[in-house]
Amino acid sequence: MKLKLVAVAAAALAPVVAMLVYNEVALRAQRNEEVRANAAQAARQASSEVDRIIEGIRAMLVSVSAMPAVRHLDAASCNESLKSVAENVPNVRTIFVLDTTGSPVCSSQQIPAGTTFADRDYLKGVIVSRQTVVGTYTMSRISDTAVLPIAMPLMEGDNLKGVVVTGVRLDWLQNRITERGVSPGNAVTIADGKGTILARVPFPERFVGTVIPDKFQSLIHADEPGVIDVTSQDGTERILGFRPIALPGSPLYVSAGFSKEEAFAQINRSTLANMLGIAGGVLLAFVAAFFIGNKFLLAPIERIAATMDSWRNGETKARTGMKGSDELSAVGATLDGLLEELDRRRLESEQVVEERALLMRELAHRVKNGFTLVQAISRQTFSKVEPERYRSFSERLTALARTYDLLLSKETTSSSVREVIVAAMEAHLDGGCERIRLEGPDVVLAADLALPLSLVVHELATNATKYGSLSNETGKVSIAWRKERERLDLTWTESGGPPVGAPARKGFGSVLIERAFPSRARSVCRTDYRPDGLVFELSFTTTEPEPRLQVSTNGAAEQRT
Repeated sequence: MKLKLVAVAAAALAPVVAMLVYNEVALRAQRNEEVRANAAQAARQASSEVDRIIEGIRAMLVSVSAMPAVRHLDAASCNESLKSVAENVPNVRTIFVLDTTGSPVCSSQQIPAGTTFADRDYLKGVIVSRQTVVGTYTMSRISDTAVLPIAMPLMEGDNLKGVVVTGVRLDWLQNRITERGVSPGNAVTIADGKGTILARVPFPERFVGTVIPDKFQSLIHADEPGVIDVTSQDGTERILGFRPIALPGSPLYVSAGFSKEEAFAQINRSTLANMLGIAGGVLLAFVAAFFIGNKFLLAPIERIAATMDSWRNGETKARTGMKGSDELSAVGATLDGLLEELDRRRLESEQVVEERALLMRELAHRVKNGFTLVQAISRQTFSKVEPERYRSFSERLTALARTYDLLLSKETTSSSVREVIVAAMEAHLDGGCERIRLEGPDVVLAADLALPLSLVVHELATNATKYGSLSNETGKVSIAWRKERERLDLTWTESGGPPVGAPARKGFGSVLIERAFPSRARSVCRTDYRPDGLVFELSFTTTEPEPRLQVSTNGAAEQRT
């Protein structure tokens, strides 16, 4: 019962919990979409800023390539011009001009003798494409610092005269990204075409100069920007917006990641508060269901149940003693009234039983006297004229009397199959009980079935004594029965007697056997006259007849079957 009360409390809380869960799921889905949009926007903004930086450097190189000293490759005046420009551009460290073989022509800084740049990818790229090329992470051979080289062709008509080269200071780029500010847990990454990280916030000291892991390399040259869920190299779960190099005007890969923990921090705090609230509500509901239910529901119910158990165990004076206006008290009071009525009826029933017992004893006495009188009349009437028929009639009357005596002696209207058979066979045993074998379950029959069964068994025993297995000293009779649902199947089997043959005509005994049972029993019998002994099979319905009410002449309702 306590579990049921708890289940009721849980059912009452279920809609609230379901609503909170739905709101939680919807809020998280909405927040996820917002964070993904913010990540894409942040990546777009960072990419735009990088594009502006690159575009500014490209514009500076266009201006440099237009200087006469540079166009004419006048080393002396070119050095001074490049130095003047480099001093006014803080995001570059060096500007220099190379010929098509990679040898330096002039520079804003002194280039060590014998230095060549013929192996640099950006030089090869310009020679092939004749367009501005943004290189990859490079350690400068002039300043010995990390730079992002940018090279522009120096053209004269259709001829490539040389290459103007500069390098974006990666420390300046890192400071620029850092100054933009990144919320705790978020990250911004800038990488070149090979996946080498040029700038990163946070932890630049750990990641700048390293290569992006292979599982993220596909993002660098993806066909279009996107947003994905990742676990970054620093172990933080993030929603990452990225801009690949393949986009027009995007020479570098840029990504912006938003920490899931930080993005959902407020929702998580709200979820925790809701969960604690739900847990508190559930606990309070369970406590209330336990204590309040125990006092106002369980205790009265247990009191009523205890009273019923006591009354069932014979304490007929047991009562709940409950009074009050609530429902359970009313039930207890009603039960007390019912027990009082049952006790009154019990006393009346005991009185009726005593009267019935007296009537049954009187009836038994009169039935015995009636059988005795019928026996005396039949003896005086038939014993001298038809002694054989008188003997058969007397034996049947005796079997019927014994069956009635069996029923009346038990003061009931039913008797077991075994008792009926034993009573009917008693006159034929003659001390030879071992020649009769009975086998079957304990089945109780109503009087209107016990009496015809007694007559049938007596008739079979009489024939066995006269013609069958009981007519000699070695024959035996086996009586077996079994109950199948509402029908009783009985088999009488004789063995060890003289050879058996079918009679030439049907005698009174055969008619008695066929017609002994009432129609409601739907009896079926079969006789098999086997040479080694008679086999008789009987089957009938043992179901009690449906009771029906009749109105007596004085208007009272009587129940009859």
